[in-house]
Amino acid sequence: MLTEYAHGQTGIDIHPGAQIGKSFFIDHGTGVVIGETTIIGNNVKIYQGVTLGATHVAKSMAQKKRHPTIENNVVIYANATILGGHTTVGHDSVIGGNVWLTNSVEAHSLVFQKHQTEVRIKSLESVEPINFVI
Repeated sequence: MLTEYAHGQTGIDIHPGAQIGKSFFIDHGTGVVIGETTIIGNNVKIYQGVTLGATHVAKSMAQKKRHPTIENNVVIYANATILGGHTTVGHDSVIGGNVWLTNSVEAHSLVFQKHQTEVRIKSLESVEPINFVI
């Protein structure tokens, strides 16, 4: 009941079975989900929308480790999704925003999604006039 109350007040969903180390920090916690068999080390910081979840749900896996392990001194930025019981984020790593991770990463890793944003400015000569008919 306490977990459901906290989730309702904060938007953060931490399963009571998750193991969390010292100095754990959630910044702007709305949408954070931490699964039952997640293990989080010391001095870990996560931001809004982070999911530490399972790759799939099956009743036969109820007693197995289904969620990731996050070692000490890791930062996980907004909307990152880390899935799977065999997935470990090594100590002193940084996981960038919007990363989708289902494989382990070594200690001191920097994981980020590379994308390109383009901004184009239309020249005024190529813009067709807008005609409204009422």
